[in-house]
Parts: sequence; structure tokens; C-alpha cells
Amino acid sequence: MREKLRLNNNWQYIPNYIEGMEKVKQWQSYELVHLPHSNIELPYHYFDEKLYQFISCYRLPIQVDKKYTHKIGILRFEGVMAYAKVFVNGDYIGEHKGGYTPFEFDISHALVFGKENMLTVIVDATEREDIPPFGGQIDYLTYGGIYRQVSLTFYDKLYIQNAQIKTNKLYQDKKELEIDVYTHNQTALETVGEFKLVMTDDHNHVVYEGNKQLDIGKDIQKGHLVFEDITDIQLWDIHNPKLYTVSLTLLGDTYEDTFTTKIGFRECKFKEDGFYLNNKKIKLMGLNRHQSYPYNGYAMPKRVQEKDADILKHECHVNLVRTAHYPQSVHFLNRCDEIGLLVFEEIPGWQHIGDEAWQKIAINHVGEMIQRDWNHPSIILWGVRINESMDNDAFYQQTNDAAKLYDTTRQTGGVRCIENSALLEDVYTMNDFVHDGHDMVLRNQQDVTHLDHQVPYLVTEYNGHMYPTKKFDQEERQMEHVLRHLRVQNASYAMDNVSGAIGWCAFDYNTHKDFGSGDKICYHGVMDMFRTKKFAAYAYGSQVSPDVEPVLQPVTFWARGERSIGGVLPLVILTNCDYIEFKYGDFPAKKIYPSKSMFESLPYPPVIIDETIINPSEIGEWGMLWEDCDIIGFVDNKKVIEKKLAKSPLPTDLRIQADDSTLHAEEKDATRIVIEALDQYGNLMPFYNECIHLDLTGVGRIIGPEVLTLVGGSIAFWVETVNKKGSIDIHVSSMHFDKQTLSITVQ
Repeated sequence: MREKLRLNNNWQYIPNYIEGMEKVKQWQSYELVHLPHSNIELPYHYFDEKLYQFISCYRLPIQVDKKYTHKIGILRFEGVMAYAKVFVNGDYIGEHKGGYTPFEFDISHALVFGKENMLTVIVDATEREDIPPFGGQIDYLTYGGIYRQVSLTFYDKLYIQNAQIKTNKLYQDKKELEIDVYTHNQTALETVGEFKLVMTDDHNHVVYEGNKQLDIGKDIQKGHLVFEDITDIQLWDIHNPKLYTVSLTLLGDTYEDTFTTKIGFRECKFKEDGFYLNNKKIKLMGLNRHQSYPYNGYAMPKRVQEKDADILKHECHVNLVRTAHYPQSVHFLNRCDEIGLLVFEEIPGWQHIGDEAWQKIAINHVGEMIQRDWNHPSIILWGVRINESMDNDAFYQQTNDAAKLYDTTRQTGGVRCIENSALLEDVYTMNDFVHDGHDMVLRNQQDVTHLDHQVPYLVTEYNGHMYPTKKFDQEERQMEHVLRHLRVQNASYAMDNVSGAIGWCAFDYNTHKDFGSGDKICYHGVMDMFRTKKFAAYAYGSQVSPDVEPVLQPVTFWARGERSIGGVLPLVILTNCDYIEFKYGDFPAKKIYPSKSMFESLPYPPVIIDETIINPSEIGEWGMLWEDCDIIGFVDNKKVIEKKLAKSPLPTDLRIQADDSTLHAEEKDATRIVIEALDQYGNLMPFYNECIHLDLTGVGRIIGPEVLTLVGGSIAFWVETVNKKGSIDIHVSSMHFDKQTLSITVQ
């Protein structure tokens, strides 16, 4: 029976590796750290990108009980950036090239049972040209460290290494599970394995049990099992993401092992006329995600990874995320499974293709990615090209073949930015940045592919660097930013032969000097790096039924002198309401409907108020008094939402909200705290740049500085635990507002 030891606490860390230190029995000085860990805490912006590009060393004392003497010990790393060299008790175990995929080693032979063992990892975070995505320039940073979890699992000498579970006969009353099971037999004897399968629902009720036998040979072997006549099953989809837990147990006289995973019964298919989930056509509307955060880079724990999925699904209301440009945390993917957020996952890379050895590693990354993630129902497409690279048919035939070898249930795509690219994959995935604010919004499919027929087609990026926009930018730019996202989505909805479009991107991110703004931030997101919204986030958030959430967001700071020529017209109001009532000052309220003529294909067009709807004299011409505004949204002739805009906004409230009020103590945990300066009507004050002082007492620490400045009227920070139970009190003070205290329980 397997036993898993989680190795995430109390690592010894030295930032500057010295040759031979992996063999030194005792280090004289070190920092005690917990995983996930970033090799250095970075500034928010304006920092040298070389700061994290160094070789460091981690070590962990492990007491290994004698009861494991005859077991197989598998050491697993979920992610180390970018090259790892592993030692146990000073003996070399192995190495791994690549920071985004997992790797593992059998360390049974190196362990001393009943005594303390020393696990040492040399971590090279430099941009080595022999490791994807490196070798050229890349528009993102690859923060160093052991930034994902580590475990040591002990198995009997015959165990289940992995299992891919396929769901068949989905539209029949009696469904089927087809399982490719990978066993590892170190008993030196061939045997007949007894497999017991138990499937439970989300209430832990058993919905199916079955038993099968399978001949098991020596070493690693792939076997095939089929379990039939499974009834009373709900299909997984984006509105009802029904998950089932599958436990597959291998039983014998001298061994027992259980492999457990979650699955969903679903079918996904890209066709020439769009994307289908369970035979139902769905227009895909998505955003790209980088997994990076301020200060900590990639090293954020489970709860924070899950929160990103929640933000995309429940705040931006998209139905698809692309993991640009690499496999991302399993915690993020698990949450996508749970909430019904579709995923397009791709291998690491950005434009550059290296030599033959580099390409071999990239092909290995295909296998590592798919074997880790093949049971996630949320994943609908494998990306098997280096993002935006030139054609290389020999290389990409191999990556595509590798994907097909490991998974026959999903299609493949390869993100390109060039026309007339060879289509070796199943789906033509294209970064289309043609829209520059003029009439051309998306290219016609066949103008891109140069084929004489339609193919499955998905737009994987748009906007981004074409119109970077800061949260604190002037109103006209923010409005155009919103309109560009709306125009592309409108065009996507209008084209039946386009499966959908994925905007670049969800969150701002740090980048190299070769890209982005002068402060080394790409302001390409519809949210900032702290996951707080720009107006463009509501362009997506408003494309949801008002039954889910009524949305009413005017794209304005409501000031007559904010725009170049004064006034607020044209005024874009992002909403999913049937109509609005707009009232300015003492003028009569006007009923105004969404602009369906301009956005005829968008599910919920915005309201656009211009001089054909409201005369400038009715909204106060230059030199007249400026007044309050009241906007009310109606659905089925009922008021569902209201927004008031102040003629003279005054700082009234400093709102402090934590994403979570309770954290866990057993391993590193963290939560975000958002601070917003609000006026008398509860609106954000975008130009109020108050200095905020933080003071933390209790069993936690603030990630980043303790003195912050509001940016665009808000700021956020993360608080992490220190593996102790108790409470965390965060005291927030500023010059204008009274001191406030927010408490978090750690249990």
C-alpha cells in the first residue's frame, strides 16, 4: 500500500551555490524556507531581470522509517525552474531540464532506512540555451526556485505508476470506462493482477464498482481495462461540471496499491463549423493566463492558484483559458475541472526553436505534460508547437505524434502567428493581431490558412501589445481598450467557422527589457498584476446571463475634463441588461437600449451613448455645472442593478477585503488582500494615490513591501502562513483614513 510523504516544509536554502556543497554534511548557515519557494523576492517593477537568474541550493533532512525498507521510494518534483540536479546523501540521483513539467526518481537504493537522509537539489535558474523556452528572447520571466510541491511516495514492489481513464458511450444509458493502466513490477515475477474499481460522486456515494484481472509482466507495462454498464451518470460540462472520483486498486498477496483521480464524462471536438462539447456547439470566449505574481514570481500555493481560476470563471465569465506558454499548476487545473472552465494547455516555448537536443527536450515535455494531465476533463486541446515559431515540419510532426501516442482522446493545436503555416495538427490555432482600431478586426480563416477548404480554427491571441493599457491610463485609452476587446469577440461570434477567440491576456505580467513598458511590465491584461480589474475585464464579465450576475459598468471616471475635448461622450456602458435608464442632474431619465447595430453578434452588446442619444446641452456643455449621474439596469422591466456617479467624488471609505478568512497551517498557504479607495457612492477613485502602511502580527508574513501606494485607486498584497496555528492580524493605516485591522484564522 502506498504512503505519500509531503516534503514541502523546513528546507534549508542557500542562494549562492558553491561547487561540492551537496556533499557537505552540515551547512554552517542557511535560510529555513517552505515550498513553494521563489529563489528571491523581487520588486514589483523596474528590477534587473538577472536578479533571479542564478544557481542556488536546497536541502532537506528526511527521517525514513524502517518500515519502508522493502518499499520502492519515488521522489517527485512538480516543478523546478529551470534545471535541477538531485542528490541523496551526497550521491547523484538524476537531473531534469525544464521548469514547467514534473519529474521523478526512484531513490530506494540511496536511502538509509531508520536514519536521517539528506536530500539536496541544485537549482539553476539561468536562461540556459539548451532548455526550452530559452535560446532567444521571450516575453515573460521564468522565476527560479523549487516553486511547486515535492513528495516522496513509498510503494510495494508492484504498483500502479499511472492510469489514463477514458469515458465512452457517453450518449447511452450504460456508459463505459476504458483504462490504460501503467504498472511497475519490481518483483521479478510475472503475475495476474486483480484490479478493483470504485467510482464515487461528489457526495462520496458509490455509483459503480467493478473487478477485472490483467496479466502483468516485469518492469513497466501498459495494460488495458474496460468497465461496462455504468448507469446514472451526469455529463461534465461548463454549466454542470460533474466530477467523479475513480479509485483503481491493485490487489495481491504481497502487494496492494490504489491509484485515485477525478474524472468527468464528456466529449470535446473542434469541427470546421466550431467547437462542440457533448455534441452541443459552444462559442469559446477566453483569456490567456501567465502564472506569475508580484514579488513571488511563480511560487504561490494551492489556494492562490485556485483563485485565478475562480476569477476567470466567476468574475470575467470566460469559458476558456489558455495556459500561456507552458503547463501550469495542477491546483489551477483541478479548480478548472471543478468549476467548468475549459483549458487549452501547451508546451513551454516562445518563438525560438533550438537545436536537435533542445527539440528532443521539447518532445519530452509533450509527454510529461500529457501524462500528468490526461485525466482533466477541463482540458480540451493540447498545444504541441512552440508559441509563434516558424514552421519546422520535421520537429512538429514529432511533437504531434508524441501527443497522439499518449492521448487519442483530444485534438492537437499549435499556436502560430504566420499565414500559410503547415497544418500538421487537428486545429489551426492562430494569434491574430490584425485589429489596430480600424475596420479589419479578424482575418478570414482561409486568408490565414491559404487552404481551399475549411478546417477547425481557433484564435488564440488578440489585442495585447497592440494596445497596452494601464489601470490608471486616461479615460479615452481605457475606452478604446474596451472596444477593441468587444470588437474581436463580436467578430468571433459572427464567424461560424471560428471556434472562438482567446484574448491576450488576463493579467499584466513582468517581462524582459526587450518587451513591455519601461518598468518591465507588460500592461496587456484586462486586470493588473494584483488581479484587480481594468474596465476591459467587464467587456468579458458582461457577456453572461443577468440570471448569473447583472452587470452595469460605465467606462468613465465621470469628470468633464478627463477627455481630450472635454465631456464624457461617447459613453460606453458595459451591461447585460435589457436596457438602462440614464439620469443626469435634473434632466428627465432616458431609456437607452444596447447598441445591437454596432455589435450585432455579441451576446450582450454595450450601451453606447453619443450625441444622437443625448444632446450635449442635456449633459452639461463646457462651462455649465457638472452634476451627478444615476444609471439603472433593467431585466424583464425590473430594476436589477444601479450605479451612481458623483459630480464631486470624495474619499469616503478605504475598503479592505481578504479573499479568504481562514488559512491552513500544515503547509504554506496564502491569500490576497485588496485595498480600495472609494467615494461616497462606493466607486473606485482612480487617481487617489494614497500611501498605505501595513503592519502584521501573528503567524504569517506579508509577501512584498510593508509600505504600498494605491495604483489606479487600489492595491493588493498577499499574506502567507509560516506553518503555525493561530491568527494573523493585518493593520492598515494611511494619512486620510482611520486605522483598520483585518484578522485571518490559521488552523
